[in-house]
Amino acid sequence: MSADVGIQQPPDAEFAVDYQRYRAVNSLAVVSFVAGLLSALAFLDWLLAVIPMLGIALGVLALRKIRAFPNEYTGEHFALAGALLSSVCLLGGWTRLAYIYQTEVPEGHQRISYDDLQPRPEDTGIVPAQARELDGKKVFIKGYVYQPTGGQTTGLQKFVLVRDRGQCCFGGNPKITDMILVKLTGDLEAEFNMQPRKLAGTFHVQPAQGMHGLGNVLYELEADYLK
Repeated sequence: MSADVGIQQPPDAEFAVDYQRYRAVNSLAVVSFVAGLLSALAFLDWLLAVIPMLGIALGVLALRKIRAFPNEYTGEHFALAGALLSSVCLLGGWTRLAYIYQTEVPEGHQRISYDDLQPRPEDTGIVPAQARELDGKKVFIKGYVYQPTGGQTTGLQKFVLVRDRGQCCFGGNPKITDMILVKLTGDLEAEFNMQPRKLAGTFHVQPAQGMHGLGNVLYELEADYLK
């Protein structure tokens, strides 16, 4: 037999070598990468920042585990990419949302929320003192169009604005202090959907009754701004 013929290893030996070389892709690294791809949602809402936060945390954990057990795990590129994408989206999303928050209120208007319209233990009536102080003032508020009766969903110039999606769109029964009767001025029109609306105008207390079969409506907004 020729001397240059290589020595053939038995199949079991080849399998053992391949097994020793095998390293599993770390599952945390993969999840971090997926979270990094989904982190673009953080540009839409403050609460969605939890996605890039999760991507960063999982990426760091994956890198630690991969580097602690280099003969068992791989996937460092996935972990690095996931952590990097998550970090960029977290910073970019918060920057965008902060800019919107600082610039969305029309000049001359005061930002309010539904929390400002709720009675407190020290209040003697259903309308709190801080809500009465807003009477006649120009305010800016966010909310959702309550599902109108009669089937009309577009071209709305009068509707009830409520606090959240559960109240507007899923059969919720809003509290009287979670409803604002909105009257749009000029050519402004709204439509019923699940998107949050931004409104600004003159706020009034106890203006109307019997709107949309909801009983008394304590608050009214003559809105000259809708977005």
